[in-house]
Amino acid sequence: MDWDKLRIFHAVADAGSLTHAGEVLNLSQSAVSRQIRALEESLNATLFHRHARGLILTEQGELLFNATSAIDHRLETATARIRDSTDEVFGELRVTTTTGFGSLWLAPRLSKLYEKYPDLKIDLMLEERVLDLPMREADVAIRMKEPSQADLIRKRLMGVNMRLYATQDYLNANGAPESTDGLSNHRLICQSTTAAQVSAGASFVQHLLTYNVRSLLTVNNYFGVLQGVLADLGIGVLPDYVTEDFPNLVRVLPELESSEIPVFLAYPEELRQSKRIAVFRDFVTDEIIARRKRLRSENLT
Repeated sequence: MDWDKLRIFHAVADAGSLTHAGEVLNLSQSAVSRQIRALEESLNATLFHRHARGLILTEQGELLFNATSAIDHRLETATARIRDSTDEVFGELRVTTTTGFGSLWLAPRLSKLYEKYPDLKIDLMLEERVLDLPMREADVAIRMKEPSQADLIRKRLMGVNMRLYATQDYLNANGAPESTDGLSNHRLICQSTTAAQVSAGASFVQHLLTYNVRSLLTVNNYFGVLQGVLADLGIGVLPDYVTEDFPNLVRVLPELESSEIPVFLAYPEELRQSKRIAVFRDFVTDEIIARRKRLRSENLT
């Protein structure tokens, strides 16, 4: 079978449009259309239903697209392994984690990694949805729970607790609650219990809401919660790692915190020998160790 025609078919099926596929392939729409017709003739099958708003795969087209997707996945894996077989660390590393952890903890520290490996290209994908690592939606993930897939290498990095924080200016103006009952006199800033988040965080917020807080501001990620707290809007529910970079935050009601949330780094078994993943893993581990040392030092003083 003609590999070039398969490549063009895959691009069309992925884009759902001859025009968009042509833009990706740097080919004219007519050239793409000719290749698709030739492929359909060679297979004696119709691969697309054509309508005004685009193209839809037929049953035969779905079968072929599944096959080309598998080939594309294997080629990506082979390319990554070839690149990682050299002693140099370069190329793209796709890292996925939550919006809060990625924006508040990971991104501010990446300059140290780039100093060592300036040719590394990191694609940081911040979202609450868990991307499929074995299907190569990302190369490595930092997740707030242990991955369940068996074909992943995983490493527990640390534990996180959700706690209450406010600025000193807010507390000076509104007073600090001396007990949980005092929360009813304040605005609580948190993620909605229906938002995508770990169960320990949602459970902690549900518990706080039983104290009939006066006012509520919900945001769909912890970066937004932090901005609300820094703007003196109220008392926020934030992960404890946030205070490392925002020492002006004051912990409120220290006896209150969520159960511990484990943080795991994971990547596919097939990328075990990847040098890009190795240097990223070691970088994150070193930062976690440095964090633990700082916390122990602070507890001793």
